[in-house]
Amino acid sequence: MDGQARAPAAGTVLNALATHTGSAFAIDEYTTATVDLDPDGDEVIGEVAEEPDADTRLIERCVAAVTERFGSGEGGRVRTESEVPMASGLKSSSAAANATVLATLDALDATDEISRTEACRIGVDAAREVGVTITGAFDDASASMLGGVTVTDNDADELLAREERDWHVLVWTPPERSFSADADVERCERIAPMADLVADLALDGDFERAMTVNGLAYCAALGFPTDPIVEGMPLARGVSLSGTGPSFTAVGERERLLELRDLWREREGTTWLTRTQTDGTHTT
Repeated sequence: MDGQARAPAAGTVLNALATHTGSAFAIDEYTTATVDLDPDGDEVIGEVAEEPDADTRLIERCVAAVTERFGSGEGGRVRTESEVPMASGLKSSSAAANATVLATLDALDATDEISRTEACRIGVDAAREVGVTITGAFDDASASMLGGVTVTDNDADELLAREERDWHVLVWTPPERSFSADADVERCERIAPMADLVADLALDGDFERAMTVNGLAYCAALGFPTDPIVEGMPLARGVSLSGTGPSFTAVGERERLLELRDLWREREGTTWLTRTQTDGTHTT
């Protein structure tokens, strides 16, 4: 009883910390989960490739949640491998959860028994249970599971909108890490009026301007520098802090983003170009 799936990472249009309305877009970088179930086991053991001390509670809980609902509570092993660093603001936890849920469904031959949106909610609930998210991150998880750009109500785990955009994407990831669960929620709630404006722009399909406003507001709230955004504004259609940082993402035309890449590369960390992804999470 084995299964495998891969889920795309994502960037932020609207961080949901202030109002619990969020928006994100999938990018062409992936986390892969491999699940081996043991019909006679009752324990799930998780492993994160090249991260021996990583917190594996989320992926373990995702396996257990799926087997409890669609199987017989099987134990087993789950291993994830990712092209993006953990705690970088690129939705690695949501991607890991989505990949694990679909890989477990694949191992149970149950992928046709549930919609991808509902499968996404299993991972979101697991993330809440183990405490790796404040809002539930349905915005991040839905973008990763469904592909494209999504706008969500994270209190109700409701999909408000989904559209597809063909963007080139520039990513800068500094060497430090930033865990979403450690973010100063009270400080973020003070920028709720700006978050409401971003939500209006996103629901109107103006995702590029939405993410730039989001980036400026959340950099101020979370204490990140706005310089990468200011540098990106003349060159990108949209540029923002991704999640609770530390990564920044910019979207637009490739040639213009190459100019921005030269600026961002002057900073310590990793800078790379990718594309948006519209297919979402799939078994492999």
